[in-house]
Amino acid sequence: MLIDSWGREITYLRISVTDRCNLRCVYCMPPGGIEWKAREEILSFDEITRFVTAAAGLGIRSVRLTGGEPLVRTDLPALVSALSAIPEIEEISLTTNGTLLEKMAEPLAKAGLRRVNISLDTLDAEKFSRITRGGKIEQVWRGIFAAEAAGLQPIKINCVIVRGVNSDELIQLANLSRKHALHIRFIEVMPIGNQGKWGPGFPSLQDRYLSIREMKEEMSVLDIQPTSSPAGNGPAKTFRIPGSLGTIGFISPIGEHFCSSCNRIRMTADGRLRSCLISNAEINLREAISQGDLLEDLIRRAVARKPEGNPFGGSALFQPDPIDLQSSRYMAQIGG
Repeated sequence: MLIDSWGREITYLRISVTDRCNLRCVYCMPPGGIEWKAREEILSFDEITRFVTAAAGLGIRSVRLTGGEPLVRTDLPALVSALSAIPEIEEISLTTNGTLLEKMAEPLAKAGLRRVNISLDTLDAEKFSRITRGGKIEQVWRGIFAAEAAGLQPIKINCVIVRGVNSDELIQLANLSRKHALHIRFIEVMPIGNQGKWGPGFPSLQDRYLSIREMKEEMSVLDIQPTSSPAGNGPAKTFRIPGSLGTIGFISPIGEHFCSSCNRIRMTADGRLRSCLISNAEINLREAISQGDLLEDLIRRAVARKPEGNPFGGSALFQPDPIDLQSSRYMAQIGG
């Protein structure tokens, strides 16, 4: 078992398989994009499998594949198949923007993928294009339907809510759960690598944050009720509109920390192991993965360094001179 210094059992591993993405979401990347890692700097599937095998032997049971956008690696089913063959791994899931999922959902499911989280921050096509800097919302919907047809359940829809951008759509987004078995998850925007200007028509740093408490107040007309969570709901607190097929979840990394129950570590696409999303502390495992030496010891060391929690919170983080908890990487480079 992997137990950190605060007594938390670490069973969940998020792996970024690439830093590349086919979208440029305003809360994830700067307007000019980021400089991609060279191909030789990115872990191969064999290296990822080697690492997961070692981590599984220490107690990791769930793996989530992320990016960037993981589906830009079109051979991703091969990795899913290899990870599925590791006896200790109980579940493999995927976080995606959904735009490439239409053709990939069935091969991924056949390879052993169990469920997907799909980003969808708005129901308005023009606004979607603005938030993603060029994305097409119809591609995401085709991806959602393909995931449903392939049996990748439960399907969770991740909605990062930004005041003045999509905060006027809370009720419409929540209503997706009424007639569809979709699990809508509202997420507070985090100030990680995105403090600069997002471009014309987007709010300034201090005007972006909307707390989960405020979101719930806006949705009070829906009479949402606490309910049991779908599989793999992680830190989300789950509710249901009476009579709906799906659920509503709230994830509050800023206003209501969930650090005390955090059970995850993260591997970046270039082989750095991070024990906390917002911490710059990383351990470079690239050489250990290649040579097979000291890998388990380094994983244990990373877990031992996992901080107790995020001591910061609230809208103070979004002031012009916020508390410095920033990662030196953008969210797309970490794996979210």
